[in-house]
Amino acid sequence: MNAMLAPVVSVSRAAFVAVLAIFSVALAVSAAPLAERDSFTTGGVATYFYQNGNAGACGQYHSDSAVVAAMDSARYNQGLCGKKVFIQNTKNGKSVTATIADECPTCINSNSIDLSVGAFTQIATEEEGEVPIQWKYV
Repeated sequence: MNAMLAPVVSVSRAAFVAVLAIFSVALAVSAAPLAERDSFTTGGVATYFYQNGNAGACGQYHSDSAVVAAMDSARYNQGLCGKKVFIQNTKNGKSVTATIADECPTCINSNSIDLSVGAFTQIATEEEGEVPIQWKYV
């Protein structure tokens, strides 16, 4: 009787090991985005732009009052389209969560974000034009 149970136990162990390996891979894959969401990117500035009736790099049209963002060309890719980004003005503490909808080829560095007027005016005045920020994907 014991000889008959041994193969069943071995199969169960093999199945357990396989399931454990799958969960380990899933955990490793999901851990990177969690760490990215928890830490802020610093060293950039927010500026603003007008849509002028043009579609953004993600292919959608937005009004100037829409709360959208354009990521620096060094960071931008189509996979970011529609993703949310939390942006905080480090001078006054005001923040906004915007939807990525465009690419910014004129941003001063890869940590900078160009905002629609609707997004920018939630953290600064148009007269300021450029403000220091920290940000993270949410």
